[in-house]
Amino acid sequence: PVPGRCAYFVERKKRFCKMIPAPGRRFCGEHGQQEEENGRKRIPCPLDPKHTVYEDQLQKHLKKCNSREKPKPVYFVQGINAGLKDVAEIPGKRVPLSSLSKEELENLITKLKKASNGLEVHLKEQILSHQALQEALNDPKNGESAFKHLKQQASILGNMEKLHLLGPGRCFIEFGAGRGKLSHWVDVALQNVENVQFLLVERATTRFKVDGKHQRRDSIFERLQVDIQHLCLNKVPILEKKKLPVVGIGKHLCGAATDLALRCLVESYTTCCDAENEEPAPKRSRTDQTEVASNNSADNESSQADCKPVAGIVIALCCHHKCDWAHYVGREFFKSVGLGPVEFHYFQRMSSWATCGMRETTNKASASEESEEQTNDTEEHEQTFSKIESGPDTLQGILTVEERKEIGCLCKRLIDHGRIEYLQQRGYKAVLQYYIESAVSLENVLLTAVPSPSLVPEPTT
Repeated sequence: PVPGRCAYFVERKKRFCKMIPAPGRRFCGEHGQQEEENGRKRIPCPLDPKHTVYEDQLQKHLKKCNSREKPKPVYFVQGINAGLKDVAEIPGKRVPLSSLSKEELENLITKLKKASNGLEVHLKEQILSHQALQEALNDPKNGESAFKHLKQQASILGNMEKLHLLGPGRCFIEFGAGRGKLSHWVDVALQNVENVQFLLVERATTRFKVDGKHQRRDSIFERLQVDIQHLCLNKVPILEKKKLPVVGIGKHLCGAATDLALRCLVESYTTCCDAENEEPAPKRSRTDQTEVASNNSADNESSQADCKPVAGIVIALCCHHKCDWAHYVGREFFKSVGLGPVEFHYFQRMSSWATCGMRETTNKASASEESEEQTNDTEEHEQTFSKIESGPDTLQGILTVEERKEIGCLCKRLIDHGRIEYLQQRGYKAVLQYYIESAVSLENVLLTAVPSPSLVPEPTT
C-alpha cells in the first residue's frame, strides 16, 4: 500500500484502497472492520450493501445515506411519458437472433425490406459548423476524442441556427445531458442574447459538470435529476413561471430515451397545458350559440398563446438496440406496415449490425491515454458496441459483414421513420439527415423537427 493510504486490498479493482485513514490507523472508515477498533462493528448498509456503516451509528446514517428514498419533485409524474399501458401487447420471452434458423432470418429480412420499400434510406448530408466553437476546434491541446465531440456539437449548433432556433426568449431542454456540454455551447453561441434558460435533464448524478461554471446572469441553468419517462414539463416551476417556448436538444440520446423525450415534448407537455387552460363551459341558450361559434377561433388562439408549443427539436440519435416497444412512439407506423412487437425486437437487435466498425474504434480509443475529464466525456454508446458486436447475434457465416451493415442501417431507418411519422401526425415538419461524417461517429444521424408555421410561437423578449 502507498504510505498514508488505506492498507485494504480491493480485490475487485486489483489494487489497494486510495482513501486516507485517520491518524494512527491502517484502514479507512469503510474498511475499518478489518481491525477490531474498540469493539465497534461495521455492517452493510441496509439501503445499499455496497458500503458499510458502524452498527451503533446505523440510525444516524440512514437519515443521510445517499441511497435513501428522497421526496419526489413536483414535476415527477409516474410514467407520464412511458407510452404503452397495455402489458398484454408486450410479447413474452424472445429467442436471440443466433437461435433463429436461416429460413426464419430470411423471412425477417424480407419483411424488413418490404416495410422499408419507398422510405428515404439514403439521407441528405447537412454537415454544418458554428462560430461559437471555432476557437475550441482550432485548439491544438484537444485530443482526438475531444475534437470528435466538438465537431458534432458544432454541427448540431449549425443545424439549430439554420432552423432559427438560436434566439432570445427560449428555454433549451437538454435530454440525457450528462456533463451538459451541448447546453454549454448553446450558451456560448447566445452570449449576447437575453432571456434564455437551460434545463438539463439527467437521471444519474454526473461528475465534471460544466453548467456550474457559467458566470453569465442572463442565462439560467437548472438540473432536473429525473428519468425522462416521469418528467412533466408543465410542472417544472421555471417553465410555469416564464412560459418560454421550448427547444428540446440532445446529443446521442440512447434508444428508448429518444422516444420518451419526444413524447415528453410533443404529447405530455402540450396535453398538460391544454388541460390546465380548459375551463368548464357554462350552459348557454340557443340564442348564444351563434356568438359562441364566432368566438371559437379567438379562444383557440388565446389558449395557444397561454400554452407555448415546442419551438423545435434537435436530437442526435443512437443506440437503436436499446429501444423498447413499450416506449416506442412509432408503434402505429409499424402496425400500418404489417409489423408488430416481435419484429420490432429483432429489428432493434439487428440495428447494431450497422455499427460493426465501432468495435475497432473503441478498442483504439481505450488503448490511448486520456485525461480523466476526456474519459468521462466518452459516450455510453461507444462503450456498448464492442459487447453487442462480439456477441452471438452477429450470425457470422450466414451473412457477410457488408450485408449485416446494410441490414443494420435499414433497421435504423425503419425505426427512425416511425418517429418521423409520429411527429408529422402532430403537426411537425420532421427530417432525418447526416450531420457529421461517419469517420467522426458511426451514429451520425440527426433528427430535427419544427412546428408547422401556424404553430410557431413568437419569441418572448
